[in-house]
Amino acid sequence: GKNSFSHGSCGREQKLNSDLRRETFQIRSERVSESPSKKRREEMDDFLDKLPQMDLMRSEKMTLVQLIIPVESAHRSVTYLGELGLLQFRDLNADKSPFQRTFATQVSTQRSLYFYYIRFQSAVVKRCGEMSRKLRFFKDQIDKAGLRCLQRHELEPNIELGDLERQLADHEHEVLEMNSNSEKLRQTYNELLEFKIVLQKASGFLVSSNAHAIGDETELHESTYSNNGFIESSLLEQEMRPEPLNQSGLRFISGIINKDKLLRFERMLFRATRGNMLFNQTPSDEEIMDPSTSEMVEKIVFVVFFSGEQARTKILKICEAFGANCYPVPEDITKQRQLTREVLSRLSDLEATLDAGSRHRNNALNVVGYSLTKWMTTVRREKAVYDTLNMLNFDVTKKCLVGEGWCPTFAKTQIHEVLQRATSDSNSQVGVIFHVMHAVESPPTYFRTNKLTNAFQEIIDAYGVARYQEANPAVYSVVTYPFLFAVMFGDWGHGLCLLLGALYLLARERKLSKQKLGSFMEMLFGGRYVILLMALFSIYCGLIYNEFFSVPFHIFGGSAYKCRDTTCSDAYTAGLVKYRDPYPFGVDPSWRGSRSELPYLNSLKMKMSILLGIAQMNLGLILSFFNARFFGSSLDIRYQFIPQMIFLNSLFGYLSLLIIIKWCTGSQADLYHVMIYMFLSPTEELGENELFWGQHSVITFGIHCCSMDAFSKTFCTQENSHGGRTYGLLGTSEVDLDVDPDSARSHQEEEFNFSEIFVHQLIHSIEFVLGSVSNTASYLRLWALSLAHSELSTVFYEKVLLLAWGYENILIRLIGVVVFAFATAFILLMMETLSAFLHALRLHWVEFMGKFFHGDGYKFKPFSFTLISDDDE
Repeated sequence: GKNSFSHGSCGREQKLNSDLRRETFQIRSERVSESPSKKRREEMDDFLDKLPQMDLMRSEKMTLVQLIIPVESAHRSVTYLGELGLLQFRDLNADKSPFQRTFATQVSTQRSLYFYYIRFQSAVVKRCGEMSRKLRFFKDQIDKAGLRCLQRHELEPNIELGDLERQLADHEHEVLEMNSNSEKLRQTYNELLEFKIVLQKASGFLVSSNAHAIGDETELHESTYSNNGFIESSLLEQEMRPEPLNQSGLRFISGIINKDKLLRFERMLFRATRGNMLFNQTPSDEEIMDPSTSEMVEKIVFVVFFSGEQARTKILKICEAFGANCYPVPEDITKQRQLTREVLSRLSDLEATLDAGSRHRNNALNVVGYSLTKWMTTVRREKAVYDTLNMLNFDVTKKCLVGEGWCPTFAKTQIHEVLQRATSDSNSQVGVIFHVMHAVESPPTYFRTNKLTNAFQEIIDAYGVARYQEANPAVYSVVTYPFLFAVMFGDWGHGLCLLLGALYLLARERKLSKQKLGSFMEMLFGGRYVILLMALFSIYCGLIYNEFFSVPFHIFGGSAYKCRDTTCSDAYTAGLVKYRDPYPFGVDPSWRGSRSELPYLNSLKMKMSILLGIAQMNLGLILSFFNARFFGSSLDIRYQFIPQMIFLNSLFGYLSLLIIIKWCTGSQADLYHVMIYMFLSPTEELGENELFWGQHSVITFGIHCCSMDAFSKTFCTQENSHGGRTYGLLGTSEVDLDVDPDSARSHQEEEFNFSEIFVHQLIHSIEFVLGSVSNTASYLRLWALSLAHSELSTVFYEKVLLLAWGYENILIRLIGVVVFAFATAFILLMMETLSAFLHALRLHWVEFMGKFFHGDGYKFKPFSFTLISDDDE
């Protein structure tokens, strides 16, 4: 047979696929054994074929296509395909780089043309990468300046890549030049600001009197300031000049240093001068911006008094090592005031210059910001187009590009129309050749989802991508996942809180979808419909449990129980009798607070968990039947599906039947005794534990089924090894329907080895038997988490809210309400929600999907401009 996904005719494809699957299934069945019920099987096949298909039940049918694109229309064709987003290109150059390819049989001119084309593509990719770097630089500068990228409302003409590259180069040069000037001005401003602070703070440590004559005072030379009023590098020279020296030889150095370095700085000065110095410090009243990090830094003004030229040299070197800036301060108060006025004047001029430069820089960034989003999109798309072109082969003989890729079968018409439009728009005389290819490898998996089903599909894909056209668990998870969550989270008060959160996300859906959200908020927004369904099912299960923040309500009528007589003082602990029909919906409110509340709810939720688990595992086995039938594996149906169904239901299906009969009849039978002695003493009479007539015979039959079905599959291949025929391993659905049995591929299978098959299937059977017990016990987590959630709600309500409300003090009541609200929000609505979510995830991934889901496929990743993220730059 041929591959079902590679037929060229669209109109006959569905009919051909159905016929091929039916014929292959019949051929395989005839090889296994001649069945007398062939007619009945054909009738069943016809019935199943007539059933309507579900959109998400199986992945879209895929087709392997080949494109032969002329060089002149290659760029436009790939661009249009990216806008369509329904073709996944295969990388035909994955094994070698473009510069390593050689064509010895081609003439030199053709080879030169080929290498010129490859170098051109590589150069464009590098140019796009460089433009992406410049655009990221502009975006960082805009964000750093606190501006917003506002788009113009009027339509802008499309810009060519070369013109865009020149504009980006000009804008980058302008911004870099402004940044450099601004950094120099900021550094000068910081030096003047530090100088002003030192002048103001250091004067308090300097004492000038007639008893201490000061000679050779250091004055700030006029050359300290340049013609335009900025401090030049001569400040450092001023620092190295001799400080004033009084009659006792005492000198000083003043400066400023970062606060976090002060302790180490003072300790180093003390050790270097051996204690022969006096260190004074005072904090600056204002913080100074660090030009390198743009952060405000707190600094300390210091004055060091010392004696001797050697000590001065050591102190200056230590100041340089610790990054301390030293400034000369005259001891004359008059000169200090005059110098302070000059510094303040120049600071004022610098502030005006910095403000003007900042406004000019912001205006330039705003001009870039108007078109930044469009430029980034253009560069990103061009880079993606040329990256895709590098995945194609260049045919030097025909001067065309050859590409291959996967596309959905329904999209072949759209792709053909897009390629025709690209040929027309590029004025090419030769059209693009588009034809279907035959493929042996498995196609990618593609599901068409909407906003509701996409979140559930992502949950399934997190475990594993479905094999091509394998049954999709997401179809059933849309309902089963939020329902199992609600079984563990059942409280309609908490469900209403979740519903309000989900409705908020849905109401702001359009606005939030355009914003850049954090990781946690993005996760919540992506699962908004999952939260909505979980909230609705939680309200439903909460009404069944009759719990509103652990408080029962008589919503659907009065209780079915009343006090036995007029002397009954406590109707919730003793003396209750049933006097009317049962409570119409959910748990009767009278159970709350009674002595038998916990045993009753435990029994109810435990049995309910078993019933739900057996039902979901049976659903998984039924889906394995549909998988085996779809892939034409009759061996999987006979020796895997049927034994597993018999085993599971002869043991746990029998238990589920007993639970339902006990509920319906009100029997007092001990189900633990029945199930334990089913294996220990199968011939023993049940006595009062017998729930229905013939139960003893059912037990005997179930034991035989368990012992036979667990190992019947291990011998299934021996009867099929006739005439040297070979069969693959059972227990999988890897049978290729569309491969001819006489083809070369079928002869590549290994010869039949009974011992290997026997061991493999024996392990598989034992694993299923043990897994059935383990999976059934795993569903008891539904009971455990539901009980824990209910008990926590009761504790917070009774021990916090009611306890605080028992006091007359309004403050205690307010504290109790606040504690109850925080406990409900952070423990019950956040931690318990996450716990129930993860446990429901486990039940679906392991217990449900493990029965039929392989999850070894790979996603369909088409070349689409809408899927290109910022990380792809």
